[in-house]
Amino acid sequence: MTTDATLFTITLLPLGTTVMAQGGTVLQACEAAGIELPTSCRNGTCRTCLCRLTSGSVRYLVEWPGLSIEEKRDNYLLPCVAVPTGDVVVTAPLAKRRP
Repeated sequence: MTTDATLFTITLLPLGTTVMAQGGTVLQACEAAGIELPTSCRNGTCRTCLCRLTSGSVRYLVEWPGLSIEEKRDNYLLPCVAVPTGDVVVTAPLAKRRP
């Protein structure tokens, strides 16, 4: 297994915070930066972490995450299994900074 040393930014709206990602999921990068996102299963099936990809692109760690075709078309994503492939902007209304 190789490690991708490329750093990408994840900007969270409406929070207005930017975090760095390096090879992990959007959720992992947010947690490492002290940002909480709703989460439960962490494997792309429960949809607790569902938010919208405003710009940029991701790849998924699972073949078919728990998104409908329409949700994929409308740029929804599951941060628990989504890995940025470049800088991304994510609309996550329930994101908050840890105290």
